[in-house]
Amino acid sequence: MGKLRYRFAFLMAKAAIPALKLTGHKGTDFPGTVANKICPDFLRYIDKPKFIIGITGTNGKTTISNLLTDSLAALGRPVLNNGAGSNAIDGVTTCLIKGTNFFGKQRHKEAVLEIDERSTRLICPYVKPDYFIVSNLSRDSIMRTGHPQFVRDIVSQFIPKESKLLLNADDLNASSVAPANPRKYYGIEKMAGDLTESRNIINDVVICPKCSARLKFEYIRYSNIGKVYCPACGFKAPEYDFAAFDVDKDAMTMGFRGEGKEGRFPLLNEGTFNIYNQVAVIAMLQELGYSYEEIAKAMHRDDVGIAKTRYDDIEVNGSHVRTMLCKGLNGYAASRVAEYIKAQPGDKEIIIMTNSLDAKIHWSEDTCWIYDWDLELLAEDRVKQWIVFGDRGTDYKLRLLYAGVPEERITRVQKMEEMPDKLQLFKNDNIYVLYDLDIIQNGLDLAKQIADMIREKEA
Repeated sequence: MGKLRYRFAFLMAKAAIPALKLTGHKGTDFPGTVANKICPDFLRYIDKPKFIIGITGTNGKTTISNLLTDSLAALGRPVLNNGAGSNAIDGVTTCLIKGTNFFGKQRHKEAVLEIDERSTRLICPYVKPDYFIVSNLSRDSIMRTGHPQFVRDIVSQFIPKESKLLLNADDLNASSVAPANPRKYYGIEKMAGDLTESRNIINDVVICPKCSARLKFEYIRYSNIGKVYCPACGFKAPEYDFAAFDVDKDAMTMGFRGEGKEGRFPLLNEGTFNIYNQVAVIAMLQELGYSYEEIAKAMHRDDVGIAKTRYDDIEVNGSHVRTMLCKGLNGYAASRVAEYIKAQPGDKEIIIMTNSLDAKIHWSEDTCWIYDWDLELLAEDRVKQWIVFGDRGTDYKLRLLYAGVPEERITRVQKMEEMPDKLQLFKNDNIYVLYDLDIIQNGLDLAKQIADMIREKEA
């Protein structure tokens, strides 16, 4: 009965793919939704690639997944990937369905699958990655994830026992996942500008897991990301098997060592969070047997880099319009964006679109996450104007006032279309457009409109 139900579900899901194209709907995970609705254990039966790399974590998994997929393609090793779909069970199911022919035979020998950390309990009983990369486990939507250690325990329980782990050693939550599994660690050695105390609102790793004394850091980048140790009992973070060193953000290069070898690589982005993502990819490629020369050559290609939906920079006559993904309901991820903007030179204007079109009053965390966002970092004279709008406009204005931003620098408008006309567009302006996952295209379209306005003004 199970096989018959699976076959019927498979045919219905396959039929949904061309139907979505004909009707003009994106529906990136709809075929998987159909399949799992008809056959709840659909993933048990569908043909899967023989070799799978899984990527999970609170932040960075999409960037790591896309970078790894693009790098492997550049190395002549194309893989199945769910970059176009969601990372929950319906998205992974859709990816596997699209990878099969009409008879259910998987066309791909290998896959790189981004897997939502909370969805490991639904996916991993049937999809068992040979490798699992864990980027970090940090504070996210309170409604959905509760606490990072709660999520860590879920991931630890459901990651297959045979999966080899590649873990971020600079995140104690990530590095302590599934302690019985074979593992290697990656990280970044001390960089210029590192601190010894966190300056962020969020710091979820404070107490030693061995003796409950207060932890300290040899160096720390943000929140709890850095090299931790306990002065009371001697506990310390794992040593690196793969490590970036001599990170030069001016020259946009970094050294990398692992398995007794050293090489030098181009930085794909100077944001520390993206350096971690790139280090994870290099470590994985070295673990797969590729030489540093092969990896560096792949990463020099124009089609390998941070996706423009995550970050882009349009330069127009000395001004810059920068689009940045800034996750809603996630003060931790939003704070990384604030740190990045603070580190950039020049005067700025910032547009906040995050959670402004899609806010719902029944969510338990309507505004509380905004107070985890380190907006105090940007309460400085170089930020000449903030523009906010929509369902969260007044909430953002209040939060910015609490952060110390003068009220005259905050512009509140009712509609998204009104924002470009409120920009000052001064000479050598640096405009940041911040949007979340649900409105990426809105953000990209707005940035293009602003760039066109600058061209017209300068003409």
